[in-house]
Amino acid sequence: MPVPETRRTVTDEEWLRARKDLLAKEKEFTNARDELSRQVRAMPWRRVDRAYSFDSSAGKRTLADLFDGRSQLIVYHFMFDPEWAEGCPACSMMADHYDALSLHLSQRAVTMVTVSRARLEKIRGFKKRMGWTFEWVSSFGTSFNRDFHVSFTPEEAESGLAVYNYQATDLPLTEWPGISVFYRSRSGEVFHTYSSYARGLETFLGVYRFLDIVPQGRNEEGLQFSMAWVRHRDRYPDRSELHATAKCQCP
Repeated sequence: MPVPETRRTVTDEEWLRARKDLLAKEKEFTNARDELSRQVRAMPWRRVDRAYSFDSSAGKRTLADLFDGRSQLIVYHFMFDPEWAEGCPACSMMADHYDALSLHLSQRAVTMVTVSRARLEKIRGFKKRMGWTFEWVSSFGTSFNRDFHVSFTPEEAESGLAVYNYQATDLPLTEWPGISVFYRSRSGEVFHTYSSYARGLETFLGVYRFLDIVPQGRNEEGLQFSMAWVRHRDRYPDRSELHATAKCQCP
């Protein structure tokens, strides 16, 4: 939403009082976030008994293999249907955020892997185009995406019975984003510990955190949907086109 070129101005003392009032609320939110994160880690686990096989640059790999010798695994469910020519722009913006995280996560016994239903050769081409280095595997021909509620048939998406973000809903697309977390015990058992979808992924998008502190905020009012402005990073328009209402760029 556009903001006035000038807003009510105050003295330094008044500004400091307003900022301290806001700081108290920010600290309250931080503490609440810490408690929520603790509750996420305290979630019960469920054993993953189904055998999954993924196509990777190193050949066929199981879910246990994806841990790469570590005890914790984060999977980002990247929207990339086998019939699409390229991956989703919004997921691509997410990938721009986490591409450089692997080294840091590995210091805390965490491996992060991206999974999509697109075939591996198509993934490779798109990954090269975007310049990413993270591990990206294909779940093509497996039930992995369906089991973790990020891929649906057209009939399911249109029926209103597709379960996404833990509730049945109408879906305009058959592919949706998500994050799932797994733990591998010393005996080799794999457990599903957490999954998040929809706006639950927003906390991982640093660009929104920065936009939230500038005067115009996210400035998404009037768009066809909230992330309609997002493009692949090599396809942003000229400045003269930046404020045009965009249509969904997902294939």
